Parts: sequence; structure tokens; C-alpha cells
Amino acid sequence: MKERGDIRVPLCRPWVGEEEVEAVAEVIRSGWLSTGPRTLEFEKEFARYVGAKHAVATSSCTSALHLSLVASGVEEGDEVITSTFTYTATAEAIGYVGAKPVFADIDPVTLNILPEEIEDRITDRTKAVIPVHVAGYPCRMDEIYDIAGRYGLAVINDAAHAISTEIRGRRIGSMEHLNCFSFYATKNITTGEGGMITLNEDELAEKLRLMRLHGIDRYTWARLQGDRRWYYEVVERGFKYNMSDIQAAMGLCQLRKIDEIQRRREVIAARYNRAFSDIEAILTPSIPTDGKHSWHLYIIRLNLEMLRIDRDEFIRQMAERGIECSVHFIPLHMHPFYRKRYGYKAGDFPKAEHAYRQVVTLPLFSGMGDEEVDLVIDCVLDIIRNYRR
Repeated sequence: MKERGDIRVPLCRPWVGEEEVEAVAEVIRSGWLSTGPRTLEFEKEFARYVGAKHAVATSSCTSALHLSLVASGVEEGDEVITSTFTYTATAEAIGYVGAKPVFADIDPVTLNILPEEIEDRITDRTKAVIPVHVAGYPCRMDEIYDIAGRYGLAVINDAAHAISTEIRGRRIGSMEHLNCFSFYATKNITTGEGGMITLNEDELAEKLRLMRLHGIDRYTWARLQGDRRWYYEVVERGFKYNMSDIQAAMGLCQLRKIDEIQRRREVIAARYNRAFSDIEAILTPSIPTDGKHSWHLYIIRLNLEMLRIDRDEFIRQMAERGIECSVHFIPLHMHPFYRKRYGYKAGDFPKAEHAYRQVVTLPLFSGMGDEEVDLVIDCVLDIIRNYRR
């Protein structure tokens, strides 16, 4: 595969092959392209993988978050607490229902939301909390569920990075209430675009299935299985958030090799850890002691006091060597929209701001070859040697 421009190792490369091509072609040849039998099968297999009773496929993780907020009764004027250290989609979905995203600061090591920060920000208008499992490292869910239980809050896990993440042998997708996943092109498994909600409550699952496709009691494929195929009723507030069978066919192929995908990511992360763990200018990602990291991203933090360059120059130096890096994340309260709309300002969340100045996301993807891993390691070490104080 030819890379972009002078990039020798991209940040991410989707790991897809002929099996995905054939699965998508089979759906196209079948004549049924939208939500149908492949979507139902993907939901069933995904629920089985994460250990949940139900899985509801959606058009994206953003739509999954939105549906979850609506299903949880979050409305205009309410507040939802989430991390400032996340992608805009997390807070964007809160805005869709007219609620206010109330940001909280993070653990500077794990980059995840701090439970004590959640409790400090609860008011009589708080209705839910959205923990974000950054890079695939699990949040402190026991404490978060305890807080939510005491204050009567819904918990909606933003598990966009956390498909294989575990806490004491239990996958995030099996957790209480609602868990939202992403199958965007860069994720551990991909359908190009797409998302999933997992949960264990029967009535709530049925409500989500109705809402994700216009609130109609029987979607088109189901109607075709019985009499009066033309008839339907709108029984719930609805949205156009369904997944197509084209996407689901690809997802089924990806899901069948998820264990292999996870093992390869763990191998790459372990090689990075060995290479960088003794380098004082580099802070390697934390590894959970009572869980499992999905290694969606590999984020290092630079000890800038030991370097003659800042984070931005480090990334530029990597690009000059043909290595694409990124930053996860620019804290949401630093963006113009959230400042103007909600009154956030620089200095509100010092731990997140400090981490932002340090973090660099290195390439990590399942199809990454050993030579590519070696090149990334060599380039990182070369820059550190050249710019040490």
C-alpha cells in the first residue's frame, strides 16, 4: 500500500483484506443493502464478544452517545459530566439534547477522568456522567458507579477506544447501563463508519432499536418477513441512526479476527514499552494492574524539562523522518466553541492542559510490521538523543 507523500509509517492503517471485500460484495449481490440480516448477526456476535445481553448497531459512536442520552432521559437544561480530555463527539452529543457538558479534569498519568472531579461537579441538574476510556485504558469504574448510584445518575461509557478493555476480567461492554463503541476507520475493528450500544436491560434495548430508525415499530427487513409488508407505526421519537448490512458484513469479518488484532496491538505496545521505559525524557503509558488495555492508541508523554524542543517540534521532527504522529487530545475547554458557548477558559483544568502539552500519539495498528515498529523506535530515540538538555 502506497503511503501519503513522504510518510513511511502512517499513524494508522485499517487492517482489511479480501475476506472483507468478499463479504461486502456478497451483500451487494444479495440486493439487500440497508439494515437487515447481517446487522442482526453483527449485533448478536458483538454482544457475545463483550459479554452483554443486547447490542444495538448505529451509524456512529456519536449517534450511539446521542441515543443513549435520549434513552436515559437527559433533556434541555440538564447537565452531563464528562472529561475535557476527549474528542469533541463526546460533548457534541450532550449538546444535541440541549444539555450542558460539564467538564472535569483528569488523572495526568492515565489521562482518564478523575472520580473525585465528577463528584465535585454534581448539581441538582446533573443527570448523567460519560466516562471516556482514553486510548483503551479503563476508567476507575467502581468509584464512578458508586458516585452515580448515590446521586441517581445514568452512566454512559464512551468506549470508542475500549472494545477489548477489561476490568478484572470483565469487558467494558458488559458494564451496567449503556456502553458506546466506534467502528470508525482508525478503530481496532472497523466498518468504515459505525457504532454500537451494548446493555443488559430488555426494555431499554427495545427503545434504542426503535429510536435508531425513525421510531418505527418494525424496520423494513422485519416487515418483509410477515403479512401487510407496507404497514408500520411510529411508536417512539426517532432518528436516522441505523447501520447498513454493508457495514455489518465488514464488521463481522473484523470481529472474527479481533483476538488476533488485540494480540498484535499488545505485542507492539510491549515493544514500545521496552524501548522507552528507561528513557527519562519519555513517560510511557500506564498499564492497568486489575484490567486489560485495548491499546487503541499508544500515547507517550514527553518530559519537556529534559528536552530542548517542545511537543510540536518533536512531532515535526518525526514527520521529517517519515513517521506520522498525532495528539490525543486538545482539551475541549480550550476550543473556541466551548469557550464561547459555555464560558470555559484556559486554566480551568490544569492537569488536562499540562498533559496536552506533553502528549504524542505514536503509530499503532494491527497490520504494522516489525520493520515499521523498529523505525518508529529508532526515530524517537534519535530525536531524544539529539535534543536532550
